[in-house]
This record gives sequence, structure tokens and C-alpha cells, in this order.
Amino acid sequence: MPRPDPALLKPERYPFRHTVTTRFADVDPNQHLNNVALAAMMEDARVRFNQSIGLKVKIGERRAMVASVGMEYLAQGHFPDPVEASCGIEQVGRSSWGIAQLLVQNGTVIAFARSVIVAITDDRPAPVPDDTRAALLEWSLKA
Repeated sequence: MPRPDPALLKPERYPFRHTVTTRFADVDPNQHLNNVALAAMMEDARVRFNQSIGLKVKIGERRAMVASVGMEYLAQGHFPDPVEASCGIEQVGRSSWGIAQLLVQNGTVIAFARSVIVAITDDRPAPVPDDTRAALLEWSLKA
């Protein structure tokens, strides 16, 4: 994945924020937050984002499944300072949507991720319901 567009690295564009407490267990031998810990922070923020927008309720009988996740590690993060995780909807398609995410520590973007989520019914992709689409679009990245 190429380095993200600089416009996607602006925290103020993201409508959802969640503060993550770093743990000593997140530190690797190089004395920075390890990549697995950063990926877990992204996952936790994505799940909290989904809960905040009522996705579980809005998708009804359908399920939402992660189809792909791509992550860019942009700078080192350090214990014990907290990390702010931000999320926003990047696009909504026929049966899927994209979530863009940032991890920021002390004003520095340390990681960027993109996830593609697919609406599933009977183990097959299905159209995103209109009410879910409307809810997702309310949480779009700001211009």
C-alpha cells in the first residue's frame, strides 16, 4: 500500500475519536509500540466506531464482515502516552463500505489504516440496506 494521501492524515477530518491507553506490554525490544499492538488498537477503535453508529442494530439480520485491512506504520509510538484512534467512512458502495483510521500520539500520526467491510446475507455479499447506508454516510470523513 503506498503512503496515504496527506489529506487522509488530518485528524480533524475524522468524525469519531477514541482514546487508547498504552500498556507496557505493547512495547517491543526497540522500545516503541509494536505493530501488533497498533493493529489491535485499530481493531478496537473500528469495533467501538461500529457500536457508536449503531451498526449492529441497523444491519438487522445481516452481518458485516471485514474483507480487508491495510495498514501503514508512519512513525514510532511510545509507552506510556495515550493514543487517539480516529475513524471515518471513506466510501459506501453497493455491498461494502470503507473505513479510514488514524492513530495519533502527541500530535504525530503514527499509523493509518483502511478497512473494507462487506454486508453479508446467507454467507454471500448483499446490498447495503438504505437505512444502514444513510447511517454510514452521516459518519463520512469531513471535507
